[in-house]
Parts: sequence; C-alpha cells; structure tokens
Amino acid sequence: MSSAIPIPTEQGYSPPSVRQFAVFLDNKVGKLLELLKLFEDDSMVNVAALSVMDSSDHAVVRMIFSNADAARHLLRKNNYTFSELDLIVVQIGQGQSLTKLCLHLLGAELNIRFVYPVLMRAASEPCVALAVDDTYLAGQILLRKRFTLLGEEDLS
Repeated sequence: MSSAIPIPTEQGYSPPSVRQFAVFLDNKVGKLLELLKLFEDDSMVNVAALSVMDSSDHAVVRMIFSNADAARHLLRKNNYTFSELDLIVVQIGQGQSLTKLCLHLLGAELNIRFVYPVLMRAASEPCVALAVDDTYLAGQILLRKRFTLLGEEDLS
C-alpha cells in the first residue's frame, strides 16, 4: 500500500500538517487515564490536542502529539489499536474567526469533517485541528487568507 505524498506547489512549498491518532479504548473507568499516563511518563512526546467520542461500549480518543513517531512507537509497544490521519492545525489570530475560516473553506467546497481545540501551542493565539476533504487545498486556501498553519515542530 502506498501513501500519498503531497506534491509541492510551483513555489516549492506544501502547507504544514500534523498526524492525528484515533485510539480505540474500551469505555471503562480509568482507560483514558491509562492512555494519558503512557505519554506523561515519556519525555519524548507530549499530548498537544485531545478529543474523546464515546458510545456505550467503546471510546475513540483523537490525539495529536508533539512527536508522532514516538507516539506511534508507544501505542504499538503497549498494544493499542489506532488509526492515523493527516490534519491541519490553524491559528485563529487577530481579526480572524472560526466563522471566517469556515466561509473560506466553503468557498472552495471543502467539507470540514471535524474540528477540535489544540491544547499545546507555541503561539498565544487559539488554535484548532481540522480534518477536511483535501488537507493540501485547505492549507493553501487558508494561507492565502492569512491564517497561520502549524506543523508538528510548532507543537513541542
């Protein structure tokens, strides 16, 4: 199975993206704590964003880390079931809003699949993680509209 490699623009630049891990947990008391402790005890990786969706039997914990490779290693080593997805992290600066962000993406007919806040960031402005139909195109549009996009290196 080959993974898609983003093709750089004519300027030779691809918008930054981050890797999200969707970790599957039994919906039982203490399971989220066990997962979080795994990363708290490791100095190589920090949880930068977190979102939990639950049902009666299981929970899906969406996570972004400061070091995706180290996080992947820890999850595999501890036998967690997970999937991965590329997202964009967008800083909502002065004069910008989630509404404007959504309008710009709507103008390109891009669907926002989900969004959640980022806990850890280098900037003082609020940031959100976005899953969209086309991460590359969304990144290009938001950069043209003067939004700041963050990569993994910005989350440490």
